[in-house]
Amino acid sequence: MGFGAWDLGFQVLGPSKNMIEENGHPAKSVETVNLKVPTLRMIAWEVTRSCNLNCIHCRAAAERGPYPGELGTEEALRLIEEIVSFSQPVVILTGGEPLLRPDVYDLARYGTQKGLRMVMAPNGTLLDAEKAARLKASGIQRVSISLDGAAAESHDRFRQVEGAFAGALRGIQFLKEAGLEFQINTTVTQKNFQALPGILALAVKLGAVAHHIFLLVPTGRGKEMKEEAIEGKEYEKILHWFYDQRGKVPLQLKATCAPHYYRILRQRAREEGKQVTPQTHGLDAMTRGCLGGIGFLFISHVGDVQPCGYLEAFSGNVKRQRLKDIWESSPVFLQLRDFSAYRGRCGRCEYLRVCGGCRARAFEQSGDLMAEEPLCIYQPGGNPAAAS
Repeated sequence: MGFGAWDLGFQVLGPSKNMIEENGHPAKSVETVNLKVPTLRMIAWEVTRSCNLNCIHCRAAAERGPYPGELGTEEALRLIEEIVSFSQPVVILTGGEPLLRPDVYDLARYGTQKGLRMVMAPNGTLLDAEKAARLKASGIQRVSISLDGAAAESHDRFRQVEGAFAGALRGIQFLKEAGLEFQINTTVTQKNFQALPGILALAVKLGAVAHHIFLLVPTGRGKEMKEEAIEGKEYEKILHWFYDQRGKVPLQLKATCAPHYYRILRQRAREEGKQVTPQTHGLDAMTRGCLGGIGFLFISHVGDVQPCGYLEAFSGNVKRQRLKDIWESSPVFLQLRDFSAYRGRCGRCEYLRVCGGCRARAFEQSGDLMAEEPLCIYQPGGNPAAAS
């Protein structure tokens, strides 16, 4: 399944703070870039590629393994030690299905002992009372469960396994009984975007702490769903609807693989006469759209490092290189941090620092990871007064 995201607040990378935003809105200047190594805030770690489902959108095209070359227990424990040697990120244990890895509880416990915030992204169907209790005891602080429909028919069709919806709801109940907080993730496509209000209502009813929507990125098995990707105008409408839900539900809301949301948030805030601050917009005021290589990285089951799970731009391998060296000096990461290297409308956009466009979507369509975001309909104005 796809990985979740737990934002703890990312300072926007770029020039000095007064150049990044004026009264909480973007300033125009994009020429001078501060390439200081940013803090690594979050890691999605694919601890196994094996999975018990066959989801039609899966970036990993995962199925039942075993998969050769996966990091062994000792290698995984050493990786945790290396992570804490230079950073304190949130670590998302993902897959595939992470619960199919027998030592996943040991990895969670060791990361917790080392001071890391350990979270997990299973699909929910393998959870039972014992597993939920073990997750709690190992220090897992939050679990994400994906619901791609508000009822069994649509969710099971998406996951291509009958009973997946019932299994996910059953897993959520076990998490609640174990005292583990959970969030709902939803991958948005042409087939299910109209169900978003129902899915959000279900997340509230179930007692989730957050609802994160993921706009489909056609990689892995998801390449077969290109025709189901949301078009630009519909994409914009969905993100405006999502903004309108702020304050209406008792959940933290986050749009992932949808960097334009952070442009829309600032445009809407300006229309409402509001400044974008942590007091008015929470963590959304402290983060940006595409975090790949800037505050976030992905580690595959065999140790390959990428800016994110959807952006298949090889950046190093933890079996052969220190993760710290990859984070600090990977050419791919350095390019993503150089805002003068962005091309097309993204390169001209006054919202570049708070959005950045989906690099995975740009790369998949053009082969150029610095190309403009193909699904953004915004035409840059280049006018700081229009963006502040």
